[in-house]
Amino acid sequence: MTFSNYTIRQLSMQDIDAYFQLVEQNRERLEDFFTGTVARTKTFEDTKIFLADITQRAQDRSYYPYIILDTTTNKIAGFIDLKNIDWNIPKSEMGMYIDKEYANKGIASEAFCIFCNFCFEAFNFQKLFLRTHQKNTFARRVAEKCGFEIEGTIRRDYKTTSGELVDLIYYGKIKE
Repeated sequence: MTFSNYTIRQLSMQDIDAYFQLVEQNRERLEDFFTGTVARTKTFEDTKIFLADITQRAQDRSYYPYIILDTTTNKIAGFIDLKNIDWNIPKSEMGMYIDKEYANKGIASEAFCIFCNFCFEAFNFQKLFLRTHQKNTFARRVAEKCGFEIEGTIRRDYKTTSGELVDLIYYGKIKE
């Protein structure tokens, strides 16, 4: 999947250095709502183990990690994943974060919309969904630009790094 100067492709073990840099540069921004990623990538060695785990899960069809690659610099501009996959429905939860250097430039929205279309076609998902905190205006704006609709609020559905239980807004998009 390509657009402008970007490629969206599955994350691989060869991306270890660039992926570790992405998380390190954005650790503070990711802390509250990507607690698993932050907790499992504290060191380069931890990140190797984490990447080995998630790439294996992709082979098992239970989780899919993707990166948004800036083809002009070969730098990872962002990350998108498919998680909580239910092949019986079939549906998947989506997550995304963008490097702070690439934020607020429309890259995330364009990548996310393209990726959603890919997911409906390649995986034949009938539904894609995401959960986000009310204050995460970035995620909410991206979801709404890509045609996701609010389906409700799930109360006390997520524990932040600090241990706070927070409500999440549930967005869904149905295959057309």
